[in-house]
Amino acid sequence: MTVLAPESVNLVDPELYATGDPHPVFRWMRDNDPVRWHGATEYPGFWSVTRYDDIRAVYGDARVFSSAQGILLRPQGHGQDPGGGRTLALTDPPHHKALRTLVADWFTTRSVRALEDAMREAVRAVLARAAGLGTCDFVTDVAARLPLYVICRLMGVPAHEQEMLFSLTSQAFGAGEPETRSIAHQQIMAYFVELMYRRMDEPADDLVSALVNGEVDGELLSEEDILLNCDNLLVGGTENVRLAVAGGMQTFLDRPADWERLRADRSLMPTAVEEVLRWTSTATHIMRTVTEPVLLRERQLEPGDRVVMWTPSANRDERYFENPDTFDIARRPNRHLALGAGEHFCLGAMMTRTEMRILFTELLDSPFSIEQSGPAVPLRSIVVNGLESLPVRFTAK
Repeated sequence: MTVLAPESVNLVDPELYATGDPHPVFRWMRDNDPVRWHGATEYPGFWSVTRYDDIRAVYGDARVFSSAQGILLRPQGHGQDPGGGRTLALTDPPHHKALRTLVADWFTTRSVRALEDAMREAVRAVLARAAGLGTCDFVTDVAARLPLYVICRLMGVPAHEQEMLFSLTSQAFGAGEPETRSIAHQQIMAYFVELMYRRMDEPADDLVSALVNGEVDGELLSEEDILLNCDNLLVGGTENVRLAVAGGMQTFLDRPADWERLRADRSLMPTAVEEVLRWTSTATHIMRTVTEPVLLRERQLEPGDRVVMWTPSANRDERYFENPDTFDIARRPNRHLALGAGEHFCLGAMMTRTEMRILFTELLDSPFSIEQSGPAVPLRSIVVNGLESLPVRFTAK
């Protein structure tokens, strides 16, 4: 089928992702206009980059393609991202490396392995709770709980305060009214103000203490920088896993033969996790800002130009992936870009993969069967790709 991408196609229209299918449009752009100017709408104009190799090239040159001016499109009039140049996600080398060094020890292979038993116990408790409900929302009642438990543990949030933080994050990062989301986010930040001051008085072995007491270029971080990085870690540590696990579960529910194949052959779990990451591609777009004149596939880009990389397009690029529109839990190789690349390759990549492996394994081994009990509701977002809701029913096997 021939799919056209006329000027009227608006890549920043959330409806394209909530009710439509952007992949035919991305395919047309990869074939016909892989570095395409997208005129201003409620967002400023930008260059759309859709091919795998081009996106990898942008990720790989942090000097020319800067993160410090923001990594997500912001509506015109909203100004610069307040975290620009100050948080892990919104800094360039060498400041980015210095910040990353402060917290990197919590995300090493050794640290992640030390948490596996605790993760497994947490997943079993989550599944028992969900099964007790009978019918529940897989997104909020299952997929969201493990990553929040893990990041809360790493940040030093006491166990008795985690349920409160779970409730706030569900409101802040869900699909509710903007005012409700804003108030919940403010409450999360207020909580981290309190936790920050606690750790100033009583340092502990956790990420917040590392930010409070660590030095970058010989100086302590400001209180505002500490809070911005707490917010960055909370969002980064929860969103990707929540959306990937929920999207992966929906994919398995739609393809029960793949779920049974994985049940029968657990050696496929590592490749299945990678394929879920590629297939779901939870970061819909990532932005960079040009710092000096540069040619990108014969397009002249100038300083200040915004470059938007469409992750779902890169991970379906026919030039790089064989049969990219086929979900294949045995896919090898699978060098997707769902976790980024270059200087900003996801700090928590090992943690993400481990959480997904444990959650899917425990679901396969649980004494319950899971089936979809209602229509899935996609998020209406140009930022993240995934589900707002996935109603499921747990029944005893």
